[in-house]
Amino acid sequence: MTAELTLGPILFHWPADKKRDFYFQIADESPVDTVYIGEVICSKRSPFFESYYEEIAERLQKSGKKVVFSSLAEVMIPRERKMTEGLCSVETCNIEIEANDSAALYHLRGMPHRIGSFLNVYNEDTMEFLVSKGAKHFTLPPELPSSVLKILAQKARALDVTIEVQVYGRVGLALSARCYHARSHNRVKDNCQFVCEQDPDGMTLNTINGTPFLSINGIQTLSYHCLSLLNELDDMKKMGIQAFRISPHNHDMVKTSSLYRDVLDKTISPKEALVKLKKTGLQIPFSNGFYHGTDGYRWIKSA
Repeated sequence: MTAELTLGPILFHWPADKKRDFYFQIADESPVDTVYIGEVICSKRSPFFESYYEEIAERLQKSGKKVVFSSLAEVMIPRERKMTEGLCSVETCNIEIEANDSAALYHLRGMPHRIGSFLNVYNEDTMEFLVSKGAKHFTLPPELPSSVLKILAQKARALDVTIEVQVYGRVGLALSARCYHARSHNRVKDNCQFVCEQDPDGMTLNTINGTPFLSINGIQTLSYHCLSLLNELDDMKKMGIQAFRISPHNHDMVKTSSLYRDVLDKTISPKEALVKLKKTGLQIPFSNGFYHGTDGYRWIKSA
């Protein structure tokens, strides 16, 4: 089975025309097989891009890519509940829904759907329960070590569902009811003036002594380091993991996705790809600690 390369939803607040051009480029030039679209982090951002979804989805599908709509990862107020219900009731051919909050699960029960990484699928029982409600595909939380991934991949085979793992990009760590991004600029969440748009890859948060520690994206806390599992792709394929997710960032994602495709296809070595990725990707350190069962920010050299 050919390994599937996917592009996760854009987590950051980019201008609408920039997002549109980004997806057009992905449609025309990137080797990814599946593209996730939709606002995941902040419902206030949604109106800026909603009018483009149909055009974007059509462009991606014409290029041979599967399109999946991702739901909000935090649903707190009536407007967000209504927004989630509306997304889950979309009756569009060939477009699946990825649930990132239990509010979406309520509306998707009994229907085929995907489970996103914001839902905590940590064990076999949780996976089996969600499959009984219609789940067909799981993007597992990025903090899971390889030992757990292996167990869940085995369970997925027994349940005849598929597994996806994030292999590139900053790692989502937490969501908050409040917006630290706004507070850092002396604003409140309801009057944030969309200050998060100033940081297209997230705002770096330093420790007291000035060491980069985390990244802030609206209500979301991300890792400062950039996850890269190029060296681990082959091991995951052997586990039975079928799909590998790249998280979009503000640099050449066509080149980044092409490097991952080349490693999956074994046309270049992970070592060679990593050297090229350091020149192409985010100018921050790589990490793979979670996969190896240690601190997430650490870099464990491949044996």
